[in-house]
Amino acid sequence: TYTIRNLCVEFKVTPRALRFYEDKGLLSPRRQGLNRVYTYRDRARLKLILQGKRVGLSLAEIREILELYDRRDGGAAQLEKSMEKWRERIVALQAQ
Repeated sequence: TYTIRNLCVEFKVTPRALRFYEDKGLLSPRRQGLNRVYTYRDRARLKLILQGKRVGLSLAEIREILELYDRRDGGAAQLEKSMEKWRERIVALQAQ
């Protein structure tokens, strides 16, 4: 498991950013008292969120990709959707 501080240091984000993603339903850490406890799954989701933001995806697009995480297909649907969104973003950037 990870603390909010562990993830902030590792990914160079603020606690406010993690709480924002939690408020938006993109992360769902467990609670131990007042402390948030992040799992490996939360860490993987945060990594995908930050990758999506880096290439300019909206939170809605990122949510769409994250929702495919729980399918029982070994991540194939999630990878396919990610590639589709990233290709769309590349075309948009080339058009600019």
